[in-house]
Amino acid sequence: MRELKLDPISVSDELTSGLAAAGLPIDDIGEPGRSFFRLADTENQIIGYSGIEAASHDAVLLRSMVILPAFRSQGYGRRLAAMTITRTPNGSAVYLATTNAARFFEHLGFAAVGRDQVPQAILSTRQLSGLCPASATIMKLTRRPAT
Repeated sequence: MRELKLDPISVSDELTSGLAAAGLPIDDIGEPGRSFFRLADTENQIIGYSGIEAASHDAVLLRSMVILPAFRSQGYGRRLAAMTITRTPNGSAVYLATTNAARFFEHLGFAAVGRDQVPQAILSTRQLSGLCPASATIMKLTRRPAT
């Protein structure tokens, strides 16, 4: 597998179109408290994108994870998730919302949780308070993935 790098990026047309093409919400990506990353190989070929949103001092939302179509089903999603999680503050609880990738995230150490088990700071994010459907599965990281 290729050597990869995860670089911080600003909100741009490149990021917006990558997320929109995957059907991920983009309405709030320019708001404060969000950090986005580009996964690329050493030749700068873009493989995917991810983001984290600081909801409070001890809870973050993993968001906007997408692997470009040409690179799917090759293990890059696992690597992107693991590398992005290393960018979260130590000791922070990591949450996410998904409509179709719960099984993928279970293999990475996430477990589904009820809304009553999720901090208000996470529930108050735009992702969970309106952009994602109420039917989305909310998950919490219970063990850190291997990098």
